[in-house]
Amino acid sequence: MSCGISMVKYILFIFNLLCSICGILLIVFGALLFSNIHNVDDFTDALRTQQVPITMIVLGTVILLISWFGCCGAIRESYCMSMTYSILLFVLMIGQLALVVYMWLQKDKYLVIMGDVVEKAWERRTRRADYMDAIQISMECCGRSSYADYAFQGYFPPSCCKDTNNCRQETVYRRGCKQAFVEFWDRNSDIIKYTGLVIAAIEFVGFVFACCLANSIRNYRRRADY
Repeated sequence: MSCGISMVKYILFIFNLLCSICGILLIVFGALLFSNIHNVDDFTDALRTQQVPITMIVLGTVILLISWFGCCGAIRESYCMSMTYSILLFVLMIGQLALVVYMWLQKDKYLVIMGDVVEKAWERRTRRADYMDAIQISMECCGRSSYADYAFQGYFPPSCCKDTNNCRQETVYRRGCKQAFVEFWDRNSDIIKYTGLVIAAIEFVGFVFACCLANSIRNYRRRADY
C-alpha cells in the first residue's frame, strides 16, 4: 500500500478514535443522567419523560456505530466499510445541518418549544418533581412564572433557594423558570448554531478523507489485479 494511502488511513483512524471516545462519553453521561433521575416503575413512562438522557444515549450510539465503521474501514483497508462510513457520516452531517438551519430560520418557534419544556415539567411536578427541581437549580429560578406559583402550598422547595437548608420567601429566587429557561436558550442559540456548523465542517473533512481512502483502496486493488 502506498505512502499516501497509509497517511490518509492513519489520519482517518485517529479521527474516528476521537469520535468513538465522544460517543462513549455521551452514552455514559446519558446513562448516568437516566439512572440518577429515573425513579419510576413504568418503563414506558420513563421513555416518554426522559427525552434528554435518551437523546444523549441514542446520539452517542449513532456516533459510536459510525466511528466503528470508520475505524474498521481504515484498519482493514476495506473499500466497502470505508464507503459505508462515508455515507453514514454524510447523512449525519446533513441531519445536523438541517437542525442548525431549523434553529436559524425557526428561532421563535424553537424558543416556544423550550418554554413548553418548563410547562410540561411544571405539570408533572406533583408526581415527579425532579425535572422542575433540576430546572430551578440550574437556572436559579422558582416556579413556572414566579416564586408565587408555590404560594398555594405554603412553602418553597429547597431547589428554589441557593441555601437549600433555609428556603423561605426572603431568600427564594424571584424569577420564573419559563422566562429564565427561554432566555438561556435565546442567549446561547448562536453558540449552538455555530458549534453545529464547526462540527459539521469537521465531519465533512472526515467524509472527504473517507472517500479518498475508499477511492485509493479501489484503485490500488484494480492495479494489483493487472
